[in-house]
Amino acid sequence: MSSILDHIVADKRIEVALRKQLIPIKQLEHSVLFEHQSPSLSTLLKNSTSGLITEHKRRSPSKKFINQDLNVQDVAKGYETAGACGMSVLTDMKYFGGSLDDLLLSRASCKIPLLRKEFIIDSYQIIEAKAYGADVILLIAAVLSRKEIENYSVLAQKLGMEVLLEVHNENELHKSIMPSLNMIGVNNRNLKTFEVNLETSKTLSKLIPNEFVKISESGISEVEDIKSLQPYGYKGFLIGENFMKTKCPGASAAAFIKQLNG
Repeated sequence: MSSILDHIVADKRIEVALRKQLIPIKQLEHSVLFEHQSPSLSTLLKNSTSGLITEHKRRSPSKKFINQDLNVQDVAKGYETAGACGMSVLTDMKYFGGSLDDLLLSRASCKIPLLRKEFIIDSYQIIEAKAYGADVILLIAAVLSRKEIENYSVLAQKLGMEVLLEVHNENELHKSIMPSLNMIGVNNRNLKTFEVNLETSKTLSKLIPNEFVKISESGISEVEDIKSLQPYGYKGFLIGENFMKTKCPGASAAAFIKQLNG
């Protein structure tokens, strides 16, 4: 039985093939933002007391609508003012309601590191990420071979971006560890059932070498969740829906950080 991930990746291959025809790589490389010096998300996370990575996400396959009413500029400014270490921007349209324009507008609105949250299956998308202002790319181990992870992460580093590798289990982690990664994120969501369990992060933490910044993703909604993960060496915590489902994500993030550091 094919999973939602299989459908997303199949659609993504078609989408990327079309984008390549519309905008050639040479054109992307002439973007103003191609010379943009990316701030280091991994360094910010290491030195942060909160480790918060916020997110702009309108909807998802598991929750049809999260928030359609906010403009991305306000969200980006709000998160920066709140003291977030970085911001993840969903750029997939079909399943998440995002776009590359969201990345561009976020870059124009804030200076914190931006992660292009996307299903990357082609090196074209990495050049695209740089051209639209991303500082970090996401590579999902579940959809990539070891060779692809290596090629894509090396390319991202050459372009001055950092790499967050996302894993869901031990097999994906063992397949993927290599020097061209900066951060390893453990997604607590089971891709088959959509169930979320923070124990996934706790179990995998001891298998992640210390040279990588550890990030926990999905299912984090309370300050207590972060406090329970910090002893396992996690420095980054990706929180999307929790802030996005409120009227003012920036204010929600600020209150959360205040409570966490209080």
